[in-house]
Amino acid sequence: MTNQDAIAAAVDRLAEAQRTRVPCAPVRDLIGTDDLDAAYAVQQGLVRARIDGGVTVVGRKIGATSEAVQNQLGVDQPDFGYLLSDMDVSADDPISMRTLVQPRVEAEVAFVLAHDIDPPGGAEITLDVVRAAVDVALPALEIVDSRIADWAITFTDTVADNASSGLFVVGTEGIPLDRIEPRDVTMSLTVNGEERSAGTGAACLGDPLEALRWLAVQAQRYGDPLRAGHLILSGALGPFVPFAPGDRVVASISGFAPLSVTFEE
Repeated sequence: MTNQDAIAAAVDRLAEAQRTRVPCAPVRDLIGTDDLDAAYAVQQGLVRARIDGGVTVVGRKIGATSEAVQNQLGVDQPDFGYLLSDMDVSADDPISMRTLVQPRVEAEVAFVLAHDIDPPGGAEITLDVVRAAVDVALPALEIVDSRIADWAITFTDTVADNASSGLFVVGTEGIPLDRIEPRDVTMSLTVNGEERSAGTGAACLGDPLEALRWLAVQAQRYGDPLRAGHLILSGALGPFVPFAPGDRVVASISGFAPLSVTFEE
């Protein structure tokens, strides 16, 4: 099987699992465990198919930014995926789980970009560059998901699977960065009133803005830089947790209004 055939087969396997909501085998048997370019090519194939189906790209997500989540997933580095218009369920309450396979939920800081992050002439993308590009910060809940059975993933599996993405919810009141310092926030996530996850901004690669800088570098490297208007989910501030239909999840991130949602089958 050629590399392109392997990539196409991996795309088909993951797309079928998404369509049927039946988890599939990992795709590392097709693309290996070390070929990140192949993994991101699978991701691109999945995203292109969904765009061809009528959705649009609205931003990016950064995954595995905290040590807690890396330990949960068995990986040792961050990755990124695409946010698509049909993943945004911010206006829905309750949120339907009908498109999800094996969902988990995590709380994080999101950013809306006022400017492209694509410095000309190969100029360095610094923390100051990304800070200047941010319009506002928002609280977010990411409903992560895996099409791969039992979340039995390696790094290339999760990358290929659009960084184990599912749905997302963001708050409605953005705060400019002169009024909040993302690395200093604290987070508590409750399910039905019981705290199930906690963390800080510093748990996200040391600073959610550093996670954004990392993403901007990777996005430019892969030829698809971050653009004005994009929403960026910067990564979990603590462990992700399972939930079930009927559960109410509340994320309390200091400096923001609490973000709460209920799920239904």
